[in-house]
Amino acid sequence: MQGKKVSRPIVRISVISIALAVVVNLITIAVVTGFQQEVRNKVSGFGSHIFIMSSGESSIYESEPLNKNQSFFSELQKDPSIKDISYVAYKPVIFQSEQFEKQSNRSGKDSSIVRQEIHGAILKGVNERYNWEFFKENLKQGKVPNFKTDEPSMEVMVSSRIAKNLNLKVGDDVKAFFVKTQPIKKVFKLVGIYETGLEEFDSKIAIGDLRIVQQLNDWGIQASIEVEDTLYNGQFIVRGNIIGGNGNYRYDWGKGYEAYSGITHCPLKDTTIRLIASDYWSNINGKEEGTSIPDPAYLKIKIEGKAYSFCDPKLDGMGTIMREYLNDSGSQFAIQATEKKMIFETIEGKGSSHNYVGGFEITVKNWDELPEVHSRLKKRLELIPTKHDELLAVRSIIENESDIFVWLGFLDLNVLIILSLMILIGIINMGSALLVLILVRSNFIGMLKSMGASNWAIRKIFLIQAGFLIFRGIVIGNVIGLGLCGLQYYFHILKLNPEVYYIDKVPIELNVWAWLALNVGTLIVCLLALIIPSYAITRISPVKAIRFN
Repeated sequence: MQGKKVSRPIVRISVISIALAVVVNLITIAVVTGFQQEVRNKVSGFGSHIFIMSSGESSIYESEPLNKNQSFFSELQKDPSIKDISYVAYKPVIFQSEQFEKQSNRSGKDSSIVRQEIHGAILKGVNERYNWEFFKENLKQGKVPNFKTDEPSMEVMVSSRIAKNLNLKVGDDVKAFFVKTQPIKKVFKLVGIYETGLEEFDSKIAIGDLRIVQQLNDWGIQASIEVEDTLYNGQFIVRGNIIGGNGNYRYDWGKGYEAYSGITHCPLKDTTIRLIASDYWSNINGKEEGTSIPDPAYLKIKIEGKAYSFCDPKLDGMGTIMREYLNDSGSQFAIQATEKKMIFETIEGKGSSHNYVGGFEITVKNWDELPEVHSRLKKRLELIPTKHDELLAVRSIIENESDIFVWLGFLDLNVLIILSLMILIGIINMGSALLVLILVRSNFIGMLKSMGASNWAIRKIFLIQAGFLIFRGIVIGNVIGLGLCGLQYYFHILKLNPEVYYIDKVPIELNVWAWLALNVGTLIVCLLALIIPSYAITRISPVKAIRFN
């Protein structure tokens, strides 16, 4: 009876220590796994798992353009390990909003003042094939933009952080300024507001139409033709204008490429002038040395009156040709000469920007396959010239956001340390309990030995009893641990500061295999560790044990 009074509290403490170890380890694994998966999914949602970009670039936000018509695109669409592949492009932007506020002056009259708010961000251009799954899951207001339109869409989606800073709501117009040779202003329609809690990305990523970003980046070239305001030897000066490219332009007016950007012409009949514009590196006539896809532009001329008369248009006091504009854009205008009227229509090239993208985003089906898919794509694509003589780089999300993933990797070490310490505490307590059980049952051990029982047979009896106590502690720990995890999973009781932890609540993620591994591992490790304390049984003498009371 006295032995039970001594052993009972120690045994209870040992069971509690095992239960506590299981509770702490369950919560640790669930929280760390959930945290890693939550942050990983959010970071990947903004930038995919693998990014194919121009070689030599350090940032996906500032990559050089690539031709979108790549042979590997259709191949990767059929790859069983790849879930999705899409085109993307990026462009820095400054959003601006205006607010009208009333204020009273000294006379008591109210007056309105305009307060402007600005926010710097990056506009991510995507097309109609983009996978909206991630943003739909994190959509707070409105809808995702619709880019399945014939013309570039002015719909845009921003984060709640950006919307709050600019005091915007769904349906508002958003002014946007872009840096080019000259600043460009565009007005977007805010159709959706998302919130991921990943403040580092929420504060800088807006989603817009890929076609808009392609135009803003001046990728490829766009050609146009203009008629200058003066004459040369009685002829009009027709000049080509090119936007984009590498700045080293060549012009084909119908006789092959040449360096002259303009021609002179006096129309004597209805005619159409065609210009094909391109850029080049060193050989102006080398077909293979152009860097951008050529773009055609046209100038249509219609004659009314005596077509073969002189081109002697009316001039104003400054000697400038007088024009009569026939539409608001100025693309159609008429010039009156003495005996004929010439109607001009300029048709700009559509540009070749739509043939270029900033890169290709690839999402794998299984995160665990990312290293293998990444390695395979690097061998297949990296630094091997494409059919467009481009060199590619294949970057994984782990490389692009290395700081975040290195930080997440350190959490695995923390988990290992916590698991080891908690199991060690349980082992020490169970070892103490086992020694106490052996001590208070020395008489019983002596009797068994006197009846011929072996040391190992007696040790198994105590190990089985210890195993039962460990199992009871594991069951209690599971009930408490899973209960606490369930409360956090469904009710989000514990919150986090997203500016520090990237997420706004403590995440929970625990799969069956991790749960089984923890429980079975705890039971086996503790039992194996108790084999050493059980050696105390071998030192008990049957004669002394039977006499011991």
